[in-house]
Amino acid sequence: MKKYLALALALILALGVIGCKKAPADKPAEDSKTVVAIVVAGTFGDRSFYDSSKEGGDRLAKEFSNVEVKYIECNNDNHTVQMRNAADVANIVVCVGWEFYEIETVAPEYPNVDFIWIDNATGEAIPNVLNITYAQNEGSFLAGYIAASLTKSGTIGAVGGEDSDTINDFIVGYKQGAAYANAATKVEVNYTNDYDDPAKGKECAKALHDKGADVIFQIASKAGDGVFEAAEEGGFYAIGVDSDQKYINDAVIVASMKKEVGASIYDAIAKYLSGDKSLWGTTWVANLSDGYVGIGYGEAGATQQVPDDVKAAVEDLAKKITSGEITVESTRK
Repeated sequence: MKKYLALALALILALGVIGCKKAPADKPAEDSKTVVAIVVAGTFGDRSFYDSSKEGGDRLAKEFSNVEVKYIECNNDNHTVQMRNAADVANIVVCVGWEFYEIETVAPEYPNVDFIWIDNATGEAIPNVLNITYAQNEGSFLAGYIAASLTKSGTIGAVGGEDSDTINDFIVGYKQGAAYANAATKVEVNYTNDYDDPAKGKECAKALHDKGADVIFQIASKAGDGVFEAAEEGGFYAIGVDSDQKYINDAVIVASMKKEVGASIYDAIAKYLSGDKSLWGTTWVANLSDGYVGIGYGEAGATQQVPDDVKAAVEDLAKKITSGEITVESTRK
């Protein structure tokens, strides 16, 4: 009997040693994922602003094995609810659109979550919020210069998604650039009051064309697709927005005013992942000088309507803007 007890005790001790044995030092615990939630105010599929943000998220997921990216569409409703839903599951919440103004209330409720607000800024600095705004007025100055250089009628146009400070920031730069090219250029403007319906963009573009505009800048997200349709049917030119949109119809889209939303999201979060969170609690104005705003003429081989001398002048103007020689007007203070 004693023999059996001794054997049982030895077995228990052996199992105890095995159970308490530490993992080897060269075999760390599995790395936890950094979850990034990209929440867009509207819907994906606009081939400009929102889709650019998705490109940034896709790139993060592809290049960082420890990053998981989730996407949420608000469909122009329930922005605050969706922002909270994202904060419940993510380490970083990227709010894409000016509509997320309740971030000033929500972010302090989630001190362990870091937020990025795209295209707007909090009234006061919040430690866990990075605001990213863009000098779209600078890029739009160049777009206006191009439009005024190409017009045959002396009248150009712009279709905005709504009469707001952000959209009008594009328009004031566009008008200033047009006047720089030719002070006699007339600029006609109207608004779709919608970012999703191409039919409204088309209607607005046709109305501007009826007033003589033969180059029209679309600043209306997916609704701007209608501007391209109207340009093809009406035989006039268009300028794209946010992404290089020339591929959509290179016969009528002469250039695009690029706002590199995806690149700015990627770069900010890549910096965060490296351990540098110095941008949080600040507002970063991405502009011409750092390459997040500019003009695109499409991929190699695309039809080109903008003459080389105008492109050269645009490059020179960009340098004058970044150097401070030219100050572009803005609706933002």
